[in-house]
Amino acid sequence: MGSSDTTTPLGGDLPIANRFLFELDGVELGVFKEVSGLNVTVQVEEIREGGQNSYSHQIPGRMSWPNLVFKRGVTNANDLFDWFNKTSGEGFASNSNKLTKSTGAVTVIDPVGTRLRSWEFIDVFPVRWRGPDFSVESRDPLEEELEVAHHGFRAVTQAS
Repeated sequence: MGSSDTTTPLGGDLPIANRFLFELDGVELGVFKEVSGLNVTVQVEEIREGGQNSYSHQIPGRMSWPNLVFKRGVTNANDLFDWFNKTSGEGFASNSNKLTKSTGAVTVIDPVGTRLRSWEFIDVFPVRWRGPDFSVESRDPLEEELEVAHHGFRAVTQAS
């Protein structure tokens, strides 16, 4: 048996995270309270063989990676919106309509600040930014969202 027990959750108990760090090409872009869209689906190609009527062969096909959505409270930093503007509209046009894709990473941070697990995203670029809704009647916190597209991810084990 190897030194890694694949049946034990991280740290022995189920991990609890209270924030998620987003990095872009190794630079911290922000901490978020919620990240969704971390999944992958493999389409199944079906091949029917002549004379074989009991089943169809199934082989893996194209993979699909949904966009990631990051949510956090509004901060005084403009990094997310600046990155969005750089890769779209006039920022995109000023770069001769060439998209500079980046490597992104999401890291799970536990309540004491330990990095538990990371995922690196290939060819990341922002596709939607949403600011807060304003109302003097609302008691909801002001939040912003960032949605990014990517070409897949890989899991990264943190050094112990």
